[in-house]
Amino acid sequence: MAPSIRLPVVFPLLAWLAGCGGGGSEAEVAGRVHIDGSSTVYPITEAIVEEFQAAHASIRVAVGVSGTGGGFKKFCIGEAEVADASRGIKASELERCRANGVDPLEFPIALDGLSVMVNPANDWADCLTVEELRRIWEPGSAITSWSQVRDGWPDEELVLYGPGIDSGSFDYFTETVVGQEDASRADYMASEDDNVLVHGVSGDRGSLGYFGHAYYVEHKDVLKLLAIDDGAGCVLPDSQSVRTGAYRPLTRPLFVYVDRLALERAEVVRFMRYYFTNVCRLASEVGYVPLPAGQYEAALNAIE
Repeated sequence: MAPSIRLPVVFPLLAWLAGCGGGGSEAEVAGRVHIDGSSTVYPITEAIVEEFQAAHASIRVAVGVSGTGGGFKKFCIGEAEVADASRGIKASELERCRANGVDPLEFPIALDGLSVMVNPANDWADCLTVEELRRIWEPGSAITSWSQVRDGWPDEELVLYGPGIDSGSFDYFTETVVGQEDASRADYMASEDDNVLVHGVSGDRGSLGYFGHAYYVEHKDVLKLLAIDDGAGCVLPDSQSVRTGAYRPLTRPLFVYVDRLALERAEVVRFMRYYFTNVCRLASEVGYVPLPAGQYEAALNAIE
């Protein structure tokens, strides 16, 4: 079997997208496309699917949110033609895919500043160091109060919300902050659905959580965004700090994966062509940072 195509991520990004293009009219085709995976990527895919369905009523596109790991489970047994992912595919997942005749093509689609949130009633914390985050989230952590995080902070219960173990955000955060993938304390409220985490953090004064930046953008009236200090000062995630990589270490690429064999079907080609023609515009609208234009051109060329 031919090797998978992996399109390189330009990071830090130097040549930046000046504008987003649009697609032309085409003869209609019919069929179904099934997508599953990351809740972080979901806002982009949802926006694209909504526009696509309005223009292509004869192609039905279903989108599930099982988390990156859950999405790969379905993708690798042929239950989904497209997988949304907030991390790269693991060697074990790639092996499982190929054992089932699925040949993944990897396409970077945007950058996310994985964001750390507290409740707006929290008037003491504006910035956390990476070391403080590690001490809070590492396995066996005994930190249960904000006063244990930093001297001078109140003796108020620290209630944690974070992605579940099938989430790519969980994989990325544990590896980057804790130092080992899947290494995390277990006594927190977990969900692969970032909307559940938003609800938890926004409803609990002592809360702390982390999830994709698009969910902060959509709910900024009920969330407080924290800056992160990796040793070079406190930096908030925004388009500039994510684009340049200054928001360290929580800037990360987002991906979609497509089964190469599924691209023999006209409806899948039609949808993916639409995806990469419009993703730069819609990624920005939902709160992520688009890639340089050349990344999307390369994706379109690979699909064709």
